[in-house]
Amino acid sequence: MADAASAHVRINNGVLARVERQALIWLARRLPDRIHSDHLTALALVGTAIASTSFAFARLFPVALVGVAAGLAINWFGDSLDGTVARVRRQERPRYGYYVDHVLDLVGIALLVGGIAVSGYMTPLIALGLLAAYLLVSAEVFLATAVGGAFRMSFVRIGPTELRILLSAGALALIRWPTCELPAIGRVLVLDVAGLAVIAGLLTALSVSALTMGRALYVAEPRRR
Repeated sequence: MADAASAHVRINNGVLARVERQALIWLARRLPDRIHSDHLTALALVGTAIASTSFAFARLFPVALVGVAAGLAINWFGDSLDGTVARVRRQERPRYGYYVDHVLDLVGIALLVGGIAVSGYMTPLIALGLLAAYLLVSAEVFLATAVGGAFRMSFVRIGPTELRILLSAGALALIRWPTCELPAIGRVLVLDVAGLAVIAGLLTALSVSALTMGRALYVAEPRRR
């Protein structure tokens, strides 16, 4: 696993991936030398904590949802730039970076969904389902990276950056439109509808990816007769 993780190829076909890559290299070359990738990784977690706390406070003060967008912007800066800084400075630590980055990503998503669950803008059971679906997809991606050598960062042209933008826009919209009217159902929480849609999308991505990788491995390693 360690060898696969250290030699994997990152695949990001997100809508903004090319522009983002150029912007990150530009930023990395101008970042002060005293700031290194570990600082940026920690900053990413701080950003997630800010977003999570903002969701939690939004139960009492809806304007706190502005902090969600700010926290996710901080998370993007740290999480997207840490690896770029290491590569630009030729200070890569592939196994360390892969492990620490993704452990903190899992901690971060748990914090974020926890904040959403107590915000009053999403039913806690749906939030739990969302977290479970995300962790299932993450586990499949990590396994696929280990056996296939490719780390997929995006599905249907939506990667981490696009997700942050969508979540930020959604959080800001909640200040004015926390609920919506559905035919034959009535008024429901907007994030409940979005959460169920995301769960369905994640489980679909999991199924497609698992079947595709399973078939590829079956063909590559046929059963001996």
